[in-house]
Amino acid sequence: MAETPLQMTTRLRRKLETRKIRAKLWGDYYDGRHPLKFASPEFKAATGGLFDGFSDNWCSVVPNAMIERMSPLGFRLEDGTIDKAAGRAWRASECDVEIGLSMLESLVSARCYALVWKPDGVTTEITFEPESQAIVEYVPGRRRVRAAGLKVWRDGDLEFATLFLPDMIYRYQRDVNGGEWVDRTAGLRKSEAAHFKNPLGLVPLVEIPNRTRLVASPTSEIHNVIPLQNAVNALWAHVLTAADSVALPARAVLGMDRPVREILDESGEVIGEEDEPIAKFRSDRLLWLEKPGASIAEFSAAPLSGFIELIRELVDHIAAQTRTPGHYLVGRLVNVGVDGLAQNEAGLVAKVRERHRYTGAALREIMRIEALAAGEPRRAEALQLGDVIWRDPQFRSDAQYADALTKLKAINVPDEALWERIPGVTPEEIARWKTMRDDQAAAVLGGNIADLFGPKPPPDPEPADAGPIPEAA
Repeated sequence: MAETPLQMTTRLRRKLETRKIRAKLWGDYYDGRHPLKFASPEFKAATGGLFDGFSDNWCSVVPNAMIERMSPLGFRLEDGTIDKAAGRAWRASECDVEIGLSMLESLVSARCYALVWKPDGVTTEITFEPESQAIVEYVPGRRRVRAAGLKVWRDGDLEFATLFLPDMIYRYQRDVNGGEWVDRTAGLRKSEAAHFKNPLGLVPLVEIPNRTRLVASPTSEIHNVIPLQNAVNALWAHVLTAADSVALPARAVLGMDRPVREILDESGEVIGEEDEPIAKFRSDRLLWLEKPGASIAEFSAAPLSGFIELIRELVDHIAAQTRTPGHYLVGRLVNVGVDGLAQNEAGLVAKVRERHRYTGAALREIMRIEALAAGEPRRAEALQLGDVIWRDPQFRSDAQYADALTKLKAINVPDEALWERIPGVTPEEIARWKTMRDDQAAAVLGGNIADLFGPKPPPDPEPADAGPIPEAA
C-alpha cells in the first residue's frame, strides 16, 4: 500500500530525530562542551566535578580553518559568462552572509539544507536550514533525485512541519508535548488551504552535504578528532591535578615528634592533646624544631614535561589526520619562508578545493531552482552546466599575486582572466573594471586625454609685487 503524506511526515520526523543525536554530539564538541573521557573511576571519584566544563578545544580549529577559505563569489553559465540575475537573487536573500554560516554547519554537523521558495507567492527567497530542522529523502537507487523533503520548526506550544513533494506541498501542526499531526491552521488565513499544488514540479529543499562516500552518509569534519580531543582533555586533567599536588617540592620533618597542642578544660587543667593543624605552619611558613637531631628532608617536584610532550603529540596527530597546518594548531612556525608556508598549507588547500567541487554542485542546484522559480528555464539549464566562482583558497601576499599576474600577462592571458585570479574580487567589480577600461580607451581614441588624467591644473599664481630689492649696504 502506498504511503500517505501524513505517514511520510511522521516517518521522516522520526528519522530526523535520530540524526539529531549525532549532530548534537558534533555541535557540542565544536562549542567546547566535552565530557571527561579516558579517566579511571578512581580519578573521577577523587576529583569529583572539578573538571566539568573544562576543555582544550581543538574541534573548533579544524572546521574554522576550512570555512575561512570557502567563499563563493558568483555563478558562471555554461558559456562562461557571469549570471548577473543569479548574483542579484543571491544577494537579495542575503546568501552572501548566510552561506558562511550554512557551510560551517555542514562541516560540523555533516549536512545542512537550502530551501528555495516564494513565501508570499511573488518574491523568490533562499533560506538555509540546519541539520536539526530539515531532511531530504532520495529516490531509491538514484542518489541525486530528491523524492521528498521535510522542514520542521517550533513556535510556542506548536510544532510545524512542511512536506515537499514534486507535485504537492503538505503543511501540518501538532502540540510540542506530543500528539498526532493535523492539517495546519495556525498562521493561515481562513481561505488559505493547508495543502496545495507544488508550482515548481520538484522538491525545492536541497541538501548541502559535507564529505560522503557512495555507501555511507555524510560525516562531520571533527568526527575523527573527537577521540584525540578526549585524550587531550584527560591528559590536561592529570597535569592540573599533578600541578596542584606534586608539581612543587615537598618537605618532611625527620626525627621529631609530631606537633601537638594541649587540650584544656574550663578550669585550665590539661585533659589531653591534639595534632597541631598543618595549615597553620603552611600559612606562617615557620616551624620550630626543638628536638635534638631533627632535620628537614625534601621530595623533588614531579616533572610534568612528559604530559606536555604527549599532548603535543596528540595535537600533531590531529593536524596530520585533518590536514590542518601545524601553525594553525600550535603556532610553532617562526621565520618560515614563503615556499615552506605554502607547502605546509598544501593539504588544507587541496581539501578545501575538494569541498568546492561537492558544495558547488549543491549551490548550482539551488540557483537552478531559483531560475525555475523566476520563470527562466533556459537560464536554469545553463546554470546546471555552469560553475561556481570561488575565492582562491590559497592565501598569498599582494606581492606574490602581482608577480604571478605579471608573468601571466606576459604570455597574453586576457585581463578579465587575470582579474578573476585576484582574491576577493567579485564579478560585479570585474564588470565595473571593464567599463572603466572601455571608457579610457574611448577617451584615447577621441583625443580627450583630460578624461584619463583629469583637467590640467591651473598655473601657479604670480607672486605679489614686493617693491624694489633694497641695495646692500
